[in-house]
Amino acid sequence: MNTVTENGTPGPDPVLEIDGLGIRLPDDKAARPILDGVGLQVRPGETVGLVGESGSGKSVACRSVLGLLPTGARTSGEVRVAGHDVLTMSRTELAALRARQVAMVFQDPRASVNPLRRVGDFLTEGLRAAGTPAGAATARAEELLDAVGIRDPRGALLRYPHQFSGGMLQRVVIAAALAGEPALLVADEPTTALDVTTQAEIIAILTRLRAERGTGLLFVTHDLELASAICDRVYVMYAGRIVETRGTDELFDRPRHPYTAGLLACTPRIEAGSSAPRPIPGRPVSLAEAPPGCAFAARCALAQPRCSEEIPALARYGDGLAACHRADEGITP
Repeated sequence: MNTVTENGTPGPDPVLEIDGLGIRLPDDKAARPILDGVGLQVRPGETVGLVGESGSGKSVACRSVLGLLPTGARTSGEVRVAGHDVLTMSRTELAALRARQVAMVFQDPRASVNPLRRVGDFLTEGLRAAGTPAGAATARAEELLDAVGIRDPRGALLRYPHQFSGGMLQRVVIAAALAGEPALLVADEPTTALDVTTQAEIIAILTRLRAERGTGLLFVTHDLELASAICDRVYVMYAGRIVETRGTDELFDRPRHPYTAGLLACTPRIEAGSSAPRPIPGRPVSLAEAPPGCAFAARCALAQPRCSEEIPALARYGDGLAACHRADEGITP
């Protein structure tokens, strides 16, 4: 069965559909929702970027895909993985989802593993829990380590996490994420804690595995240059809302939202003649603030009186969507 993509063309059914997702904490802890009407899609074999400043809601959005929600949070909308709504699942159903349908690679690999257990135990635990015999689980773990570029995978199974560098341990975590052959892989800034060379190696591994296995990849990052290099489409988040989305080339060539243009303008360039980075003035909106109108208005050079009074709807412009009252005007990064 095929469905219609966000740019209006037919495509395969998404492995991930987030539709109108709202997440709100108790009123005494936040003045506005953490997420407000968020919607996005990831299709098989597609890499989709989710970008924005710290505090924009990126990590909360991607963790909701596994049913990992803040304590006391109230939710609305749907988060569908392979057609099933994660927000309505029981604990047993969530465990099965995490074992087979979706896996996550976190920012800090050392926070993902138990330092007192061998890597082999970490990699085979889920397989053995799913009923795979111990010998077959060990063989599968060796295959996965080899696939992510770990030399001597058999010996690596006997080592402890502290015996790996950060880059090598992130490879181990990626191998563990692939153990159940998930249809969707969520990567929450998986290269932030790594040096530039190791970052490139990890990205190459994720890109190759996505192409070989047809896995959908939701890639969360604050690095727009990285997003432009690996993503097919990009969603831009600000203050818990999607403010723009479109194909990567169009987004970077002609942004429709001033916040997207601001992110591009503050990205350092190495090309000859490039202008110096220009920071976005002001600061992001905190959860303690609930300004009327557009949340970006106080930082926006293009803001009009209407922007501080009326929240702009996420509407279609060209092949994408933007939430700006002036999206039909040319916005220069």
